[in-house]
Amino acid sequence: MKFYSTSNPSHLVNLSEAVVKGLAPDQGLYMPETIPVLEASFFAKFSEMTFQEIGYKVIGVLFSSALSDSQIKEMVDHTLVFDAPLVEVEQDVYSLELFHGPTLAFKDFGARFCSKLMSMLIAKSDQKVRVLVATSGDTGSAVANGFLGVEGVEVIILFPKGKVSELQEMQFTTLGQNITALEVDGVFDDCQKLVKEAFLDSELNEKLLLTSANSINVARWIPQCLYYFYAYSRLPKNGKKVVFSVPSGNFGNLAAGILAQKMGLPIDHFIAATNENKVVPEFLAGAEFLAMSSVQTVSNSMDVGNPSNFPRLLALYDFDENRLRDNVSGAFYSDSETVKAIQKVNKLGYTLDPHGAVGYLGLVDFLKDHPGYQGVFLETAHPGKFRDVVEESLGEKVVLPERLAAFLEGEKKVIPMKNDFEEFKGYLEGLE
Repeated sequence: MKFYSTSNPSHLVNLSEAVVKGLAPDQGLYMPETIPVLEASFFAKFSEMTFQEIGYKVIGVLFSSALSDSQIKEMVDHTLVFDAPLVEVEQDVYSLELFHGPTLAFKDFGARFCSKLMSMLIAKSDQKVRVLVATSGDTGSAVANGFLGVEGVEVIILFPKGKVSELQEMQFTTLGQNITALEVDGVFDDCQKLVKEAFLDSELNEKLLLTSANSINVARWIPQCLYYFYAYSRLPKNGKKVVFSVPSGNFGNLAAGILAQKMGLPIDHFIAATNENKVVPEFLAGAEFLAMSSVQTVSNSMDVGNPSNFPRLLALYDFDENRLRDNVSGAFYSDSETVKAIQKVNKLGYTLDPHGAVGYLGLVDFLKDHPGYQGVFLETAHPGKFRDVVEESLGEKVVLPERLAAFLEGEKKVIPMKNDFEEFKGYLEGLE
């Protein structure tokens, strides 16, 4: 399979170049040239399949032209080593728990897949790969832990000073080895801009092999489609339509769900649920897409004012904005609404993190106006990762899983960085 750039569909590359380069030279994101559609017989029996068996099939049809069957099995087995349970919260409302991986966030799936695939693709190269990652929280921890100790790869994580939760920060600033954290004096969008500028700087790219492990990289983005298949396979078969509500920041997760739909998964509708960073919900309501400065909220991983995966959303609908708006609804919520949702659902016996709370709100609001649906919201992180918000909302302590609490014992090591590309470029040039 070839991959094209969203900025120039005639620009085609193979899997290795798409993964190792990360971003196309024209700043476009790579997309599969064709999206294979799975046969009806697969969906007829996939409720009886394991997560791994579903993964072999889905990844197989996507990557069989570039990887052997044994490599595909190795990739899936490395990625799907933890569950993604579907939990009924109330009638017709299900939480897809994506926080059972090593860093307790949904990005563990994509990060593990990406690190494994990249290590396969560079195995015979003697050039060190520098992975540049901008994070508003969970991406940094997932990528750092996914690539920790991977030979031939150095990970450099840029995060906004004072705008990432303590636990998220400790998950990528205490590891050492091949992981370096740069604390940028700015917001997430500034970090993302510095990374993109580095990819486009010809001098840097002549000296260093730079790539990304953000969701702009197809190896981070594509495997996220797997848990949509798995969740759907575990839903009750009751004749109701199915809607997924996706708490969204950079919108890679939503785009992965739509990829699954394009592959034949019979999802009827999507909800793009955000906080006050509402660029995409406003677009979906009919406004022009206009990037904005990000706003700090209690759901900090979604504090993104210029979502990098927006071109992918358009590309999935052949750049037809109306088709996108027909299939995806937008919704956004304030911090006070988010906190009230955490409180409400806690009385039902379930604890939400602030991002899952936004997804929950998007789903229940949709269901009020659309009888005949059942829905899934993505619970993207363990509530303990945002314990300050959750504990303040509920007035009670959140018990941290042992592996999460262990990060608090580490020693934080960061390099302060101004929001200045020349300073960042100078740092990278010093890595030669």
